[in-house]
Amino acid sequence: QVKAGEEYRIEVRFAFVKTWGANLKINIGTEHPIDYQAIIRKLQGIRKVVFVGGISAALEGEEMPVDIDGFKGGDRTNIELPKVQRDFLRALHEAGKTVVFVNCSGSAIALEPEMETCDAILQAWYAGQEGGTAVSDVLFGTVNPSGKLPVTFYKRTDQLPDYEDYSMRGRTYRYFSDPLFAFGYGLSYTTFRFGRARAEAAEGGYRLSVPLTNTGTRPGEEVVQVYIRRVADANGPLKSLRAFRRVALKAGESTTVEIPLSRKSFECFDESTNTMRTLPGDYELMYGNSSRPEDLQTLTVSVVE
Repeated sequence: QVKAGEEYRIEVRFAFVKTWGANLKINIGTEHPIDYQAIIRKLQGIRKVVFVGGISAALEGEEMPVDIDGFKGGDRTNIELPKVQRDFLRALHEAGKTVVFVNCSGSAIALEPEMETCDAILQAWYAGQEGGTAVSDVLFGTVNPSGKLPVTFYKRTDQLPDYEDYSMRGRTYRYFSDPLFAFGYGLSYTTFRFGRARAEAAEGGYRLSVPLTNTGTRPGEEVVQVYIRRVADANGPLKSLRAFRRVALKAGESTTVEIPLSRKSFECFDESTNTMRTLPGDYELMYGNSSRPEDLQTLTVSVVE
């Protein structure tokens, strides 16, 4: 306590201790066996199970003291769900439970087996303080989900070869064609239909007009996504996201979504100049609600000098 007019000096001293020859190792990751059947017996009479799992921010990061299966020093050595959870979900499924899996992670998880053992999967990321409220709102239908994946979810680790150079071949939605869940993918409690779009020249680029209808029974939001590919670029990406619009529609409502595409939207890598620039030629405009080919419609436009 300091009285009015009085002065004090506070000294803080730090002691640094150096140990010679000591090798200090810390591992914050531990695994514990689980008696699945004992837990399932406690669920007798319960038909539906909400299983919250995934990984933690304490496991993935920079230079972290983690050395368990799937992780090494904060890096991930595989992208599968931890075995203890994968086995638990399988046991619940085999016990006849309806399983809703809420996956928490900060990155993509390979969930191929969970597509068989789970009846629904909700990606919750690292949701924060109100994450439980958000998840319950979606599960109980208070909120109609409209989120879209910002990354590609692969099926298995072996779909990703060792990263020995900076090539993106076989990685991300731009160069990968066989994901489990595609970039931009996301479900809703309602359905939407995309009509045939029109592209009109405008201000050095194009204006894309996309008809959209909520064909379901609930109001909801859809994200109209536009991808571009230069037809003559054999070495270029399969597609690149260049525009998107979030649109809210009531049940049965229709609208036309106007999306401007400037000349810069058509930039691609020019091997002859080693630069990104807009080259003349034909371009495919792909539009829909995810990067999956089956979710996209395509039209072709031309760009001149």
